[in-house]
Amino acid sequence: MKALGIDIGGSGIKGALVDTDKGKLLTDRLRIPTPQPSKPKSVLSAIQTIVRHFDYVGPIGVGFPGIVVDGVTRTAANVHNDWIDYPAARNIALATNCETVVRNDADVAGYAEMFHGAGRGVPGVVMIFTLGTGIGSVMFVNGQIVPNLELGHLYLRDQKKDAEYFAADRVREENDLTWEEWGDRLNIYFQHIEFLFSPNLIIIGGGVSKKHQKFLKYINLRADIVPAQLRNEAGIIGAAMAAIPR
Repeated sequence: MKALGIDIGGSGIKGALVDTDKGKLLTDRLRIPTPQPSKPKSVLSAIQTIVRHFDYVGPIGVGFPGIVVDGVTRTAANVHNDWIDYPAARNIALATNCETVVRNDADVAGYAEMFHGAGRGVPGVVMIFTLGTGIGSVMFVNGQIVPNLELGHLYLRDQKKDAEYFAADRVREENDLTWEEWGDRLNIYFQHIEFLFSPNLIIIGGGVSKKHQKFLKYINLRADIVPAQLRNEAGIIGAAMAAIPR
């Protein structure tokens, strides 16, 4: 089936039409810089632009960087605090005249990777992390999701900060870290993750995953760790999948 997937990020809002059965984009992505400040009204305007661009009528799936419960955004990571306790699904539907489903951004990216990517058919505990402006995270146990698992905000006691302020891709860029320096930071983070959750497989997504050869070699775990097969398209594909009842 066809649906419009939209991925809201701290730096960009991306959308495309998706074949949800095949897990493939049907169009090129349209990317709009995330408005600053990223208040709901401005972001809804960007979403309207994406819908008009594709001349689209139908179900919309949206990935949002924060906890989402029953279409209400309960937290706001890397977007304006006005999103806290905001009825996002309802208001996006009103703004676009399209039925809308909103989920946590890492959750939808994880769905895409589990159904169409590196996690397909893998039993046990599979964890997917998206490295970008922040760190998104999701865990599946024998194919069942643990939703809204915000492990990017896991506090690293030895570093005295949340994980995403220590190891997100934005931190690498802002601090001009070498790939080895950043890989060492990721190793500290993922070794802590492994101690807590004992995953069978860790999948690394986000735009930087296309450069995985530069940093994955510095991460030493018992678990397998691999790049996402869908790369930075996973969020859009998974958001569109969320819009279609399964």
